[in-house]
Amino acid sequence: MTTPPPAGDGPHAVDGPTDRHAPESTPMSAQPPTPAPEPAAHAPWPDIDWLAPETVVELPPATGWYAPMKPSVDYLLALAIAVPALPVIGVCYALVRLSSPGPGFYSQTRSGFHGRPYRILKLRTMGHNCEATTGIQWSQKGDMRVTKLGKFLRKSHLDELPQLFNVLRGEMSLVGPRPERPEVIAAKGLAKQVPGYARRLDVKPGVTGFAQIQLEPDSNITSVRHKVAYDLYYIANQSFLFDVRLIVATAAKTTGLSMPWLRRLFFLARRDRVGHFFRTLTPQAPPPAGESATQFQPV
Repeated sequence: MTTPPPAGDGPHAVDGPTDRHAPESTPMSAQPPTPAPEPAAHAPWPDIDWLAPETVVELPPATGWYAPMKPSVDYLLALAIAVPALPVIGVCYALVRLSSPGPGFYSQTRSGFHGRPYRILKLRTMGHNCEATTGIQWSQKGDMRVTKLGKFLRKSHLDELPQLFNVLRGEMSLVGPRPERPEVIAAKGLAKQVPGYARRLDVKPGVTGFAQIQLEPDSNITSVRHKVAYDLYYIANQSFLFDVRLIVATAAKTTGLSMPWLRRLFFLARRDRVGHFFRTLTPQAPPPAGESATQFQPV
């Protein structure tokens, strides 16, 4: 009997024509095997988890016309989106004021382009001055600090709409890595514990992003490591069409569309492809066979 050719990567490994730095897929066979199910958001990720904190990440510079033109594109798109968004922001602001004591908007210092601090503007989703009693901490599932209305605003991403003004002021992009607080970066040691963390500051933070769409909010060092892998994949592959796909995917996610469907409809890379790409950025060899990846994981 003739041995059949090996199956290819399958349709979910295709990221569309805009992902320039992603490795090429092998040709598909006539009957490819069913792709493995996507791991849970915080499932162990050997490609990332085993890396030592001091691992050097070599991110190639962005090429093409889009990177230098992105600030202008961001401004025009944000201006267009802000017009229909203003009434929505106004209604949400009023509901926040009526449903819980405190201001409707929430302003906080975040680390922006190359670590420059700026004041982010969001609709308030937690109790006013809640960190006065809890201290600085990441929000977890079932966080009692989040108001009932705040849960809806977070799930629908409506709390992010005021960040359009940060985009118009040149402090943010529509699409990019999630901005973090300088005090959280320092307190958690993110720049030291997470390989490649500083490289995510090579671009402006975004209202939405490749990592924000696919992964849960940060809850520990490991979850930040996973998000950085997605962030650097985006930075290396950023393009106008990639940004449009992510903006439309964000809107689709607010309707309750599941992540597997979002990946299919908008050609978003699966985790194994992101992990493979991230490993091309690290010059270190894989860990010895049988060695536990958890010994490299920070607590």
